[in-house]
Amino acid sequence: MGKQATREMERRTIQIEDIEYREQEDKPILSGYVTKFNKLSEEMWGFREQVAPGAFKKSLEERKVLSFWNHNSDFVLGNTENDTLKLSEDERGLKFELELPETTAGKDARTLVKRGDVKGMSFGFRTLKDQWDESDPKNVIRTLLEGRLYEVSPTAMPAYPQSSVAARSMEDIKDSYEEYRQQKTDTMARQKRLNALKIQNTFM
Repeated sequence: MGKQATREMERRTIQIEDIEYREQEDKPILSGYVTKFNKLSEEMWGFREQVAPGAFKKSLEERKVLSFWNHNSDFVLGNTENDTLKLSEDERGLKFELELPETTAGKDARTLVKRGDVKGMSFGFRTLKDQWDESDPKNVIRTLLEGRLYEVSPTAMPAYPQSSVAARSMEDIKDSYEEYRQQKTDTMARQKRLNALKIQNTFM
């Protein structure tokens, strides 16, 4: 069962196994994946999460995504509107290609990625629709079905740490889960009433 909502911005950080640095026409380029589809995160407050294919389709069409150095909006690295940041989807996930600027932040990013100090990619988004699966109570899974992507950032932070979920966004996630549980309870109650009516009608 999906839930539609507009919430606080959330951030997630993943470790990039295959981040690539290259020079293209004398321009420094970073490329890799912002996130992999259907790849479960580490456990966060009793659940794990994954991103569904196409979750950021509308954001790609709107072309209003920025790249910052380590989430700092003072240090812009690229913008989808002028193609210094390019985002696309394939069967594995959401890909990025970032043309680094000749600024201090751009040079820092280039140096630290080339040295291997920075191997993470973080993305900031707002959830529009998600889905909860608690078929296994010991492995509750939240799937992001649709989200609005705002920014992507190279970062040295570790992959999917629990601290990557801000307190306010965590409250939104908890609210979403509680609403899902309530909807499930209401559905079960309605089904019980329907079953009772069927049994009653059988003996009339």
